[in-house]
Amino acid sequence: MHIDLIQFITVTGYIGVTAIIFAESGILLGFFLPGDSLLFTAGLLAATGLFNIWWLVILTFVAAVLGDSVGYYFGVKFGPKVFKRENGRIFHKDNLAKAQSFYDQHGPITIVLARFTPIIRTFAPILAGVGKMNYSLFLTYNLVGGALWALTMNLLGFFLGRTIPNIDRYILPIIAVIILVSLLPSLKHLLKRD
Repeated sequence: MHIDLIQFITVTGYIGVTAIIFAESGILLGFFLPGDSLLFTAGLLAATGLFNIWWLVILTFVAAVLGDSVGYYFGVKFGPKVFKRENGRIFHKDNLAKAQSFYDQHGPITIVLARFTPIIRTFAPILAGVGKMNYSLFLTYNLVGGALWALTMNLLGFFLGRTIPNIDRYILPIIAVIILVSLLPSLKHLLKRD
């Protein structure tokens, strides 16, 4: 898998990386895309000179923020229509009220922390729109979360690429650790519920 990711990044460059980050953040079907491992690997490749690390950070930050904003507007536009049904299991009208209440109480921290959690990263901005979170508040925390995510993931790859000789030999275990660490909060929450 890592060879495919490296080949994808190498062939598509800045455009491919930013397109994937935008799609994962802003398009509902992007939840399966490899955001964390993609940014880490791109940062690693920046250490070899393939990318300018600062351009990479800036472009992925912009893609992440724009993607979340598109997701938010998708939630605003289509959420109320989807949640109109009285008797739906998931898309029940009561769930819309619960989403609004949740984002009133926990919206800002959710937007920042969701950035670091696969799958949740895709759905949090949509649900913020569905929950009618104030857009200027959403945008503020979207900017914070996007900046932290783009900086930490890209720079972690870049730093390790510059520090550890032959880092490419260890990329699969490193990506596995990144995926595991990103899934830990969700796993912890699921285990806590039982």
